[in-house]
Amino acid sequence: MATFALHTWTLDTTPLADVLRVARDTGWDAVELRRIDFIRGAEAGQSEDAVLDLVRKSGLRVACVGAQSGWMFTEGADRRAKLGDVTDACRRAAALGCPTVMSPADTTTGSLAQAAESLREAGDIAARHGVRLSIEAGSQSKQFNRLGAVRELLRTAAHPACGLLVDSYHLERCGEKLPGLDGLRADEVFYVQFSDVPRSVEPGKVLDRLPAGQGVVPFREFFAAINRIGYRGPASYEAPNPAAWSRPPVDVAREALAAARALAS
Repeated sequence: MATFALHTWTLDTTPLADVLRVARDTGWDAVELRRIDFIRGAEAGQSEDAVLDLVRKSGLRVACVGAQSGWMFTEGADRRAKLGDVTDACRRAAALGCPTVMSPADTTTGSLAQAAESLREAGDIAARHGVRLSIEAGSQSKQFNRLGAVRELLRTAAHPACGLLVDSYHLERCGEKLPGLDGLRADEVFYVQFSDVPRSVEPGKVLDRLPAGQGVVPFREFFAAINRIGYRGPASYEAPNPAAWSRPPVDVAREALAAARALAS
């Protein structure tokens, strides 16, 4: 894996300015931003432009900007609001020179045709901003909890600005494991996230993510498979965990990057 990004959720209790400093000082190549980073900025009296400027001044590349899920099966005002959030994420990504926006697939169920229609609309939004939209199969989703289901959705929508997000944590939690990567093409995979899965998991709990090598994901094989597919973009370390939030953020960031580099080499 050529480059690694630090997802701000990994250091959730650390203010964004400090996350950016820690990421830069510990050697991360980029950061991944979330919707809540901008919400918290607004709550602190910062405009969106001020948050964007803070990120620019860090000197770090932005690998991805996150949007919330919930826009695939909703209707009316709720749908417009959720797609408005996709628009916000795409606008922010474009302003930062970031090529990729991510959104988890909806956690609820509905018709594939409706989800594909919504995805085409979201893809049009991304294309207008000159960015790409990556869709994540989530372990807590009832319908789109496997790569195959999201691939079918992407094939049905057939939008060139929409592609797949591969996440090692959800891959393992969904029971798909490495065989789920078989047959993927480089042009399908728009983005990669990673973290390890503990040996014992609780249903519904996702704030238990670990550095690579501390759980059950076979990371040497995972990174090798991603490289074999031909993906050459950044891999984002998304590891929310209250145990990590209670530690010095510089230690969390440094140890996680060292572990990832060792297993990806």
